[in-house]
Amino acid sequence: MEDPSLAALLSDLKDTEPQVRDRATQQLWQRWYRQKGTYGFNELQRAEVLMTAGEMVAAEQLLSDLILQLPDFAEAWNRRAVLHYLQGRYSESLSDCDRVIDLNSVHFGALHGKGLNLAALGQYREAIAAFRAALEIQPYALINQRLILECTARLT
Repeated sequence: MEDPSLAALLSDLKDTEPQVRDRATQQLWQRWYRQKGTYGFNELQRAEVLMTAGEMVAAEQLLSDLILQLPDFAEAWNRRAVLHYLQGRYSESLSDCDRVIDLNSVHFGALHGKGLNLAALGQYREAIAAFRAALEIQPYALINQRLILECTARLT
């Protein structure tokens, strides 16, 4: 049974009013970060602090431990995907993005990340498909529209 509040937020992502879309986007991120309560949220916050400080090894260890403890915590996988992407570890990031999408099929951030990783790996057709999937959920995301154009221009 689908969560009516989730359906409403997803619908709001398609609203013509930017304020409605922005509110829905923020509420979805909050929902995803808080999926595993205070403990999960605090651990994600700790990982963000470590990443911001450039402590990538410690951040990765924290996120990997969190994933072992809570393997269905999509945002833990997503934050590790971001970390891997920032390190240029595109295949590992892509694998984590795929796991996020398996756990949360409407995670537009992971779909966007999947596209970024595929583009970095030179797999432009697949990247375009990922950006299009993200646009299905968040149609006004100009960044995905721009990246589709950039990937299309790189096709040989």
